[in-house]
Amino acid sequence: MLFAALLAAKSSGISPFILIYLVFIAGLYYFFIRPRNKRMKAQRTESRKVEVGERAQTIGGFVGMVVKSEPDLITLRTDAGVELEFIPSAIARRYNPVVDIPESTNDDHPTEGDAK
Repeated sequence: MLFAALLAAKSSGISPFILIYLVFIAGLYYFFIRPRNKRMKAQRTESRKVEVGERAQTIGGFVGMVVKSEPDLITLRTDAGVELEFIPSAIARRYNPVVDIPESTNDDHPTEGDAK
């Protein structure tokens, strides 16, 4: 098939180097770019899946507890008790804030020798 394309390229005036270059670019797309895009889409979809009882963040930055999840609507409740409905594509991710635990030092707690 490649041979037939090269023969057709000679008769039409297209350089075989251009044809090889185009085949190389198509191969890069097919083997590297397309699988990476599929993985990224799957990760985005997975991170947007939230269950009832989990905290979620919207694309606008709103954070709330999921109280109802339907195929076309997700209801989030704020700490003040206000419930808002969002379409599933508006959910950016599950919200799991990083808890900063301060390191304890020995100065905070007296030792037995200090209690005298």
